[in-house]
Amino acid sequence: MTTRARKRPRTWSLLGDVRRKPSAYEAVTAKFHYHFRRSPAPWELDPDMPMNRWYLTHREGSPFNVDDWEGFRDPAKLTYKDYVTLQHERELYLDGLVDRFEEAGHAEGYPAGWVDTFRSLVVPLRFPMHVLQMASLYVGQMAPSSFITNCAHFQAADEMRRLQRIAYWTKVVSNAHDDAIATTEAARGPWEDDAAWQPLRETLETMLVAYDWGEAFAALNLAVKPAFDAMVNVGLRDLARRNEDEFIALACEEFDRDAARHRAWTAALVRYALERDGGLAEVLEGWRGSWGPKALAAVEGLAPLFEGAPEPLAAEEVVALARTAQEELAGAAGLG
Repeated sequence: MTTRARKRPRTWSLLGDVRRKPSAYEAVTAKFHYHFRRSPAPWELDPDMPMNRWYLTHREGSPFNVDDWEGFRDPAKLTYKDYVTLQHERELYLDGLVDRFEEAGHAEGYPAGWVDTFRSLVVPLRFPMHVLQMASLYVGQMAPSSFITNCAHFQAADEMRRLQRIAYWTKVVSNAHDDAIATTEAARGPWEDDAAWQPLRETLETMLVAYDWGEAFAALNLAVKPAFDAMVNVGLRDLARRNEDEFIALACEEFDRDAARHRAWTAALVRYALERDGGLAEVLEGWRGSWGPKALAAVEGLAPLFEGAPEPLAAEEVVALARTAQEELAGAAGLG
């Protein structure tokens, strides 16, 4: 009697010799960026064409690079299907909040002082939120692995989610108090002309021309976004609650659920990179040293608006929230 030799377990070639079945997350994400480090040029076009030169300069040529980006994993391991399912549930929650507070005439109960604060502090937020969305999309477009691209693009979708809800509630408030609140001029005027908004505007518009993919990631996710999120998701939440605007407070808490995911993947990516090359800490610290103070200066410019509410929040408290957010994220990422 003979026995048949046991066959060696087969593996999935894209993941290497791992001898296991890939997860659904890996199956739809691994090595989808066929254009990274592809010789002689990323894209199957003339190597000297502008798009190829752009990627070679700002991605392959970035100082923020490791030997293999494919080992990084999103802590949430979200696929597109998972993301849609997750956010569908959260949107149902927000829909319920909107319906409940609209039916209760919540916005009609805003006192004049809080309407003024809403007009000066909340209405123009559509502009910086759009910039955060655009910057996230750029990081995702330039990222060297689809595991990173997915994280950045889901982040961009979350920014649009936050922006849309703020815009919708702006219209609710305008219907209750003054049609002019929801006009383009009401948002664009402060963004372009009010002194309080100019440090943030300068920082964000300058960030849009940080073309190196590593610098774009560091400027956005390690410096600007943590400070902005702390100011809006936490500072505005606290200010709204002091002024009995529970809708804005609850909405900001919901937005910070998304931001927590953004912080988690950011920290995970930095830790992964540092494990592969500890020398990258100096590169990232250099970018943090450049962009961190700019982000804090942007918050310092807007912080006095928090003091103009009927029940104010001290400007130094708002700035402290932003500084702490930057420091805590850096610590979680293995920096600082």
